[in-house]
Amino acid sequence: MTGILAASMFISIFLFLLFIGIMQKPDSSKGEKEPRTLKEMLRSGNKRLKLLLVRNKKTSKKKDRIEQSLNAAGVPIKPEEYMVFRIIAMLIGGGLLYLLSNQFVLLLVGSVTGYLLPRLWLQQKQSKRMKKFNDGLPGMITSINGSIRAGFSLLQSLQMVAEEAHSPIKEEVQYVLRAMQYGTSLDEALQNWKVRMPSKDLDMLVEAILIQRQVGGNLAYLLDRILETTRERSRIENQIKTLTAQGRLSGLIISLLPVGLGIMIYLMNPSYISTLFYETIGQIMLGIALVGGIIGFVLIRKITKIEV
Repeated sequence: MTGILAASMFISIFLFLLFIGIMQKPDSSKGEKEPRTLKEMLRSGNKRLKLLLVRNKKTSKKKDRIEQSLNAAGVPIKPEEYMVFRIIAMLIGGGLLYLLSNQFVLLLVGSVTGYLLPRLWLQQKQSKRMKKFNDGLPGMITSINGSIRAGFSLLQSLQMVAEEAHSPIKEEVQYVLRAMQYGTSLDEALQNWKVRMPSKDLDMLVEAILIQRQVGGNLAYLLDRILETTRERSRIENQIKTLTAQGRLSGLIISLLPVGLGIMIYLMNPSYISTLFYETIGQIMLGIALVGGIIGFVLIRKITKIEV
């Protein structure tokens, strides 16, 4: 039943797009003639449909960005499934708030919240995985450096890392080795790895390995310098996080204080605060307060976030 429904949807979408292609007027400047028979109309519509799909580069770029974020976060789903999940979350969030309050404003708030929550979850998961990857990168470089000094090749060193390392280093190195098993060269596999994992330390490591493979040199000495740079950067990042912890905590408390105060007032005297939810002026004030709180939280996060 599911297969029949999917096939029906695919055929309907294809016929709709084909109809759009047929309804477009031919370009007289390129010498296109008006189709007369049904066969000519279908051929012309199919040709214009292909042009429409090829020209849609923005959708392709957005899909690539989503796929990169999913890979970096270690979420094994496709970009299309992620977009469908966001739409479902938007419908559920808006529907639940509307059923509970019967307010159109809360329907919009729930829809926007439901649509943004999967993105925030993905960003948080990506940030945690990238931090874990960067923390494990010095150990990976040390293992590769030791293997090279012992006489192993770079490929053999990566295989040893894939066997001994922990997640996510293990999974990412296995991705590089699996790509090479499918016929990809080592240089191209490393370039794809750099795109897959947007880490500055990994970017530096890959670029150093590629340059060394082109011009030659002592790879072990080069890895020593990269390891020293990586550890120094990690030390500075931890020091900055310690110094900015008070500012980040202040921003979180200031953002959550109005919400906590509103819940306390509602528990003590519901009729006193219900005006904000049922009167128009109250809803406008709530909207302005929500926007102001979000802007303040974002600004504080920007101030306390220092790139190293």
